[in-house]
Amino acid sequence: MKTLDTSPPGINWPAIAAIYRFEMARTLRTPLQSVVSPVLSTSLYFVVFGAAIGSRMQAIDDVQYGAFIVPGLIMLTLLTQSIANASFAIYFPKFTGTIYELLSAPVAWWEVVIGYVGAAATKSIVLGLIILLTATFFVPLRIEHPGFMLMFLVLTAVTFSLFGFIIGIWADGFEKLQVIPLLVVTPLAFLGGSFYSIEMLPPLWRTVALFNPVVYLISGFRWSFFGKADVGVAVSLGMTLVFLAACIAVVGWIFRTGYRLKN
Repeated sequence: MKTLDTSPPGINWPAIAAIYRFEMARTLRTPLQSVVSPVLSTSLYFVVFGAAIGSRMQAIDDVQYGAFIVPGLIMLTLLTQSIANASFAIYFPKFTGTIYELLSAPVAWWEVVIGYVGAAATKSIVLGLIILLTATFFVPLRIEHPGFMLMFLVLTAVTFSLFGFIIGIWADGFEKLQVIPLLVVTPLAFLGGSFYSIEMLPPLWRTVALFNPVVYLISGFRWSFFGKADVGVAVSLGMTLVFLAACIAVVGWIFRTGYRLKN
């Protein structure tokens, strides 16, 4: 089977831009599903846990509970939407058979990945910023380290868009696109400190929680808001970069071997 060129003479920016524009246009065609639905769903968390329940709960690390959960909720949406955007984007060409045109085109595999993953990450980042803006109408927020906040936002969106890209190639049916996000990623996000600090857990469960990779993402992102973290910021950043590198390595292997690209 023919695979994409792995050593092109230069960067094919028109091809990258074409893939990127096509994927971004798909979002504009479905604004209710792509933007409005996740924003409304997350807003319900702000109303219930932030305004209603949060006003009756004690502050965590001197941060009002309603504000404390905002980074976790943004991260939860970012993870699920990044995976969903990227997995569907690459699975649909497989489903319709148009992926053969992509595989036979004079385009390097990493240029294809940049186009698809770049578009998926852009959608997720925009969505995260919209949710952040929406949260300010419900709870008082402060961002102590805006540069780090944007860095964690971008790194997480890119990393999980790559992860979603892998899922889209692995899946051989629409139902499999939902298996890992629903049964793995979402539970890990809920158990990773979205609604609480892992310091509140008993020692045994606190140790168990440290094996959850999402803990590091949420902790680092929350630190950028309030200067409070469950684990060191350097550790959070390092774990994110390790997962990013692992995803890049897997995607490269997929295109070198042609794994499931023709199914």
